[in-house]
Amino acid sequence: MLKTMNEKIGSDVPSADVERNLSIDIAQGKILEHSHDADEAMKAFADNHGVSLEIDEATNKRLLRTIDWHLLPVMCIVYGLNYLDKTTISYASIMGFKKDVHLIGNDYSWVSSMFYFGYLAFEYPTNRLLQRLPIGKFSACAIIAWGTVLCCMAGVSSYGGALAVRFFLGVAESAVTPGFALITSQWYTKAEQGTRVGIWFCFNGWAQILGGLVAYAIARGVDKHGSSVEAWKINFIWTGLLTVVVGIVFYFLVPDNQLNARWLSKEDQILCLERIRKNQQGVGNKHFKMHQLKEALLDPLAWMFFFYALVADIPNGGISNFFSQLIVSFGYTPEQSLLYGTPGGAVEVISILAWAFYTQKYPNQRIWFAGAWMCVAIVGIILIVALPLEVKAGRLAGYYLTQASPVPFVCLLSLIATNVAGYTKKTTVAAMYLIGYCVGNIIGPQTFTAKSAPRYLSAEVTIIVCWGLCLIDLTCIYLYCVRQNKKKIAITSHHEYQKLENQEFLDLTDKENPEFLYTT
Repeated sequence: MLKTMNEKIGSDVPSADVERNLSIDIAQGKILEHSHDADEAMKAFADNHGVSLEIDEATNKRLLRTIDWHLLPVMCIVYGLNYLDKTTISYASIMGFKKDVHLIGNDYSWVSSMFYFGYLAFEYPTNRLLQRLPIGKFSACAIIAWGTVLCCMAGVSSYGGALAVRFFLGVAESAVTPGFALITSQWYTKAEQGTRVGIWFCFNGWAQILGGLVAYAIARGVDKHGSSVEAWKINFIWTGLLTVVVGIVFYFLVPDNQLNARWLSKEDQILCLERIRKNQQGVGNKHFKMHQLKEALLDPLAWMFFFYALVADIPNGGISNFFSQLIVSFGYTPEQSLLYGTPGGAVEVISILAWAFYTQKYPNQRIWFAGAWMCVAIVGIILIVALPLEVKAGRLAGYYLTQASPVPFVCLLSLIATNVAGYTKKTTVAAMYLIGYCVGNIIGPQTFTAKSAPRYLSAEVTIIVCWGLCLIDLTCIYLYCVRQNKKKIAITSHHEYQKLENQEFLDLTDKENPEFLYTT
């Protein structure tokens, strides 16, 4: 073992401090106990005796450009389709889908929610498969499957059929978000992760812009020239087929980790691993570890992530499935709602990118800046509630402001990539987060009841309350991480603390590894 000379605290801590010594003994005991089943990256560094490779600034920039060029474009397109595939039903709802499939009362709300029942049922199994199987290939197969299922939506003719297809669409899409969070944590440093998550997630907004414009063009074209296929069916078919094609490209382009990236030389593969040594979490371990599962289930931070996803996605589940009908309720026509919904996507893109690039410069202000964007969204929903019905332009502007609400969700998704270590623990916490996301999205459409249409006042008040609770939760997450960092710095600054060779790649959890500091 190599003695770590850490000067994070300027003065030596007295050895008489029994509590501090006990913490050090416990920490080092856990490291030794769990150091025998290391990360995949350890294979590349088995013979270097813990000595880090030096990467100069020019080489680091070259590697980062290479990684960005090969991963980000396809991830962005896939994530845009991921959102578009879920929201095509919102466009279809005002293009004849509800009438043709014979939906009455709250049937549409349940068809919307059924996607998340499928997502919920398979979220944890999917995360286990993401750990066990090659992540690039498994993700690609899931993308191809969801595109195929989406095409099947064009063939439904009954309420039961719509429920079944939406359920399996949720099953297929359950791999995408956790898979992308894991891929981002594999390839990028902590300082880079927030920006990259923001970049690929903001394509939700681009998808809303594209989807609205294409749906409007299809509706106008069918209305003007006629078609043997209903407009809403065309919408499902083109998005599904495009998803299948992109999934095939993803299969051949995205590797499982640095060690099998065909677009990297052998030397660059090792250097790309060295780049992320500072993350203290490696690139993955295929073995299930019960102690990491238990730690995840007992970690307050994991439950704060879960609570945020649950509460924040009650509004999301309602707005994403009902935004077209919400805009119609402001006094616009169905066709106008397709067109007027697109600026909401632009607001989402701008807010997420502003957060992403700000936090790249100030990496420990992710949570506070995300909270500021949530305040913008709260102002938007208050405008919708408070303005008179006849002020439809003002209420539409309020809707646009609500589209800043995904920023904190993106922030916490990036923090799961950054602040959770140990591969079993990371996949478990990601599953918990997305289970909360599913439950919230299941509840959300039920707040938009048929009897409250077209005003939807009860749903709008629910959104205000939920977003207020989200701000409290973000504050708790920030304070918890700051407190844990102080404890870790106290341990690693002690003169009796020792660090193992290649400790960064031992697949230790964030709690087990004193060197691991949380980003805020």
